Parts: sequence; structure tokens; C-alpha cells
Amino acid sequence: MSDLDADVQTASDYGGEGPPVEEKPYKIVFEANACFGAGKCAEVADNWEMDIASGMAKPKSYYVGEDELAENIRAAEVCPAKKDVGCIHVVDRRTDEELAPDPHGDGTLSVDW
Repeated sequence: MSDLDADVQTASDYGGEGPPVEEKPYKIVFEANACFGAGKCAEVADNWEMDIASGMAKPKSYYVGEDELAENIRAAEVCPAKKDVGCIHVVDRRTDEELAPDPHGDGTLSVDW
């Protein structure tokens, strides 16, 4: 591994370790700074709620299982932030691939920080 590779953060590096991958194989990476409170995520996914104080969305859990995957992918897909690219990213912790919204089409994490 080169020094350049050592500086690259993978999607699973964000937000701590969380529960065992076997239990919750998917991670939500949320760019809260890009959220403008449209609420579309909360309309389609039980894992998302609107914070009354801030007017912004927030996930109830950053780690989800197979049973919660579809609704969180839908939340990522309907998010209108960042010119419809969204600020919700669903990542497979086993492969470090972004499942949604994946605007690049190659599984690379599409955050803006």
C-alpha cells in the first residue's frame, strides 16, 4: 500500500464502528450540512424523521439491516438536496460500496466533504 492509499478514507471509516456487520451490514452516511429540510426522506422511510427544533431531517439509526435497506435506499433516492444528488448515502459495510444514490455509477462514496 502506498502512502497515498493510506490517506484515503473508506465509507465504513465514517461515524465509528457501530454494531457488528453481520447484524447491521448497511451504514447511513448523512451530509447534514447539505440538508435543507424537504422531508421527502421522512415521507418514505420510518428510519428518517424531521427534527422540530432544526427543521432538518435525521436518521433514527445510522446502521441498518436487510429489513430496513429498501426504505433507506428510497430515502436516499428521493432526497432533493445537492441538486437532486441527495445528502443521504447508503453504504454496504462489507464492500464499502455506495448503494444509493451512487451518482457516479461505480459505488464510490459521493459526499462533498
